[in-house]
Amino acid sequence: MIDFNPNGAGIANGNIFGFPCKEEDADIVIIPVPWDATASYGKGSCLAPQAVLAASTQIDFFHHELDKAHESRVFMSEISEEWKKINSQCSEKSAEYIRYLEQEGEEKAIGYFKHEIDNINYTQNILTKNLKEKCEHLLNAGKIVGILGGEHSTPFALIQALNDKYEDFGILQIDAHADLRLAYLGFTQSQASIMRNVLSSCPNMTKLVQVGVRELSEEEFEFAKSSNRVSSFYDWNIKKELLSGGNWQSIVKNITKELPEHIYVSFDIDGLRPYLCPNTGTPVAGGFEFDEIQLLFSEIINSGKKIIGFDLSEVSPSTDNEIDANFGAKALWELVCYTEKCRRKFSE
Repeated sequence: MIDFNPNGAGIANGNIFGFPCKEEDADIVIIPVPWDATASYGKGSCLAPQAVLAASTQIDFFHHELDKAHESRVFMSEISEEWKKINSQCSEKSAEYIRYLEQEGEEKAIGYFKHEIDNINYTQNILTKNLKEKCEHLLNAGKIVGILGGEHSTPFALIQALNDKYEDFGILQIDAHADLRLAYLGFTQSQASIMRNVLSSCPNMTKLVQVGVRELSEEEFEFAKSSNRVSSFYDWNIKKELLSGGNWQSIVKNITKELPEHIYVSFDIDGLRPYLCPNTGTPVAGGFEFDEIQLLFSEIINSGKKIIGFDLSEVSPSTDNEIDANFGAKALWELVCYTEKCRRKFSE
């Protein structure tokens, strides 16, 4: 790439990883979405796009499975100041609502805050509509699109756009949570409902493969068990197999067998071990190391599957340290490198 030294210090030029690439020249386009209005516990993921962008130039641009990884043509769109402001207003109202709910109960809170809930739902519908149009434009231009959230509701628009483009695709969801709730706390596009919304509105998404889930409701568990479109590799079962003499390689092969040819990767950072993302909104004990996720991605590509898009969500930067931002940038780098490896393979 022109004017880029992969062995030197990263240059903050406004683009992700400091790559000198414009949108029209990119193979992979990342759209940042600074939205966390439906987060019911810890907020802050709206700050992730800016924090990950800043940390991304600290990455060393060698990847052990992608030759000349620095030649990947990646572009990140500008972070919307308008949506940052809108999110701030909506988040202030939702935080007030959640505090009231914790004191007075859900039924009373939903009634008292009905106007605010309706306004957040209306605003998020506009966000999804506008984002879907942007995704469709990029997909029609031959780009692979990724979403950098924000909370986990943010990739809904991209998944909808892919549903319109592909007749059959699956989702690999790496997550501590199932995200299969119905309109959680009155929010129709809650981060806790993203995969339930996908299943109900995206018929061409034929298989949802959840990996690492370890916190969910009884209703979510029963729903997943009853759906032939959902395969759940729960964290407790994975750990039980590993502690009983099994190995991650064989588990990965079983995960891969469940996936169709075209794969969308949805990576909630809380799928990792909490020390890698200590400030994420809803951390849960358990989870994965980075090398385990790398092996999973590697096996997917080696098996002939094709990555058609991805998202990274729930990175919540801290004001005290840069751990979350740095590991968020690392997670995004892994998504980009394995997606690019797949793109090159199918371009040969």
